[in-house]
Amino acid sequence: MIASKVIEDLKSRFPNEPEYIQAVSEVLGSIEEEYNKHPEFEKANLVERLCIPDRIVSFRVTWTDDQGKVRTNMGYRIQHNNAIGPYKGGVRFHASVNQSILKFLAFEQTFKNSLTTLPMGGAKGGSDFSPRGKSNAEVMRFCQAFMLELTRHIGPELDVPAGDIGVGGREVGFMFGMYKKLTRDFSGTFTGKGREFGGSLIRPEATGYGNIYFLKEMLKTRGMDLKGKKVLISGSGNVAQYTAEKVLQEGGIVMTMSDSDGYVYDPDGIDREKLDFIMELKNLYRGRIREYAEKYPGVKYVAGARPWGEKADIATPCATQNELNGDDAKTLLANGIIAVSEGANMPSTPEAIEAFQAAKILYCPGKASNAGGVSVSGLEMSQNAQHLSWTAAEVDAKLLQIMQSIHSDCVKYGTEPDGYINYVKGANVAGFMKVAKAMMAQGLV
Repeated sequence: MIASKVIEDLKSRFPNEPEYIQAVSEVLGSIEEEYNKHPEFEKANLVERLCIPDRIVSFRVTWTDDQGKVRTNMGYRIQHNNAIGPYKGGVRFHASVNQSILKFLAFEQTFKNSLTTLPMGGAKGGSDFSPRGKSNAEVMRFCQAFMLELTRHIGPELDVPAGDIGVGGREVGFMFGMYKKLTRDFSGTFTGKGREFGGSLIRPEATGYGNIYFLKEMLKTRGMDLKGKKVLISGSGNVAQYTAEKVLQEGGIVMTMSDSDGYVYDPDGIDREKLDFIMELKNLYRGRIREYAEKYPGVKYVAGARPWGEKADIATPCATQNELNGDDAKTLLANGIIAVSEGANMPSTPEAIEAFQAAKILYCPGKASNAGGVSVSGLEMSQNAQHLSWTAAEVDAKLLQIMQSIHSDCVKYGTEPDGYINYVKGANVAGFMKVAKAMMAQGLV
């Protein structure tokens, strides 16, 4: 396989999908050596089949706002690959959503789910609808309208959606309720549900906790831990909140959090009490991060920027794709950063990744370090199928075990001759080989 040839072909076929091409390029560039050991893959045209989704569903969503005006949005579901299990991946509601972004997310999800050791394929969906500024009634009407079409494409053994950016417990509840009404079926078709109707303990915390569990494993390879380490976190949503919570539990110091308007830097550190304020601000009042700086004296707020110019030991981008570029990476390195663990999906640009790896710092891509969320979604599916509910300690222990297993696979496939662990290569090869072998065993389907 010549990665560049496949990528050029995809560019010509999908010229207006830069995020998708970026995700494919990152994976293909790192698996080529392993791929070439298996000539049977080339004969079966495996790589092209793996890059192109099984199915793309797009549809119009028509709903009515509180003023009685009829509104329309686009809805999507990208079912990428189900070689190792039912399609599984989140639903994103954000103005930026388009087919390219969802194709990249579904492609990444395929390998991320493979790494978890659980039987889940890859998918992603969403809409260019944004819940921000909408009333509860408007969000409910949109979710119900969205489900009128999506319902026919999902099911507990077919495709199991979950939350993502703009889709939290409220939105999942509205969508699950409509699915149940339309199908007359109460099954584990959504994950991230409320505890009262089949949700799993630790699911809200899972992506953030898993991110830090993975970071701890990386630090161990160099004889370090999190105690006393200063950590830059971007974002202030679910992933960022629970990444911060776990950092505090492990003795680290949270220096920053952000949203789309800007970031706050607290020289005294964001402690438990301050994090509780951010959680209440964002989850209950849907406020803006600048309000944190207004409440606590001595806090710096920087509008229209991300926190990568601040000095710290560790960075964990937890907001969105391509939020950390090459210049940001150089600044972080100049400021002495020792590790980067991604809580978001593909938050670092190729230039940033190249800089981190050239400097030989600890760097892990989101498909490994943020796999905790979908891992506990898989555990939620297991609990639903068994009609059981596990304790928080049981779920957390399983999450830790999964993240340690993912780290071990990354080390196995990513350790280079000089001893440096290339986590990008390790994660991509480990995820790819499991899916590839399953596809080969199942024939041309």
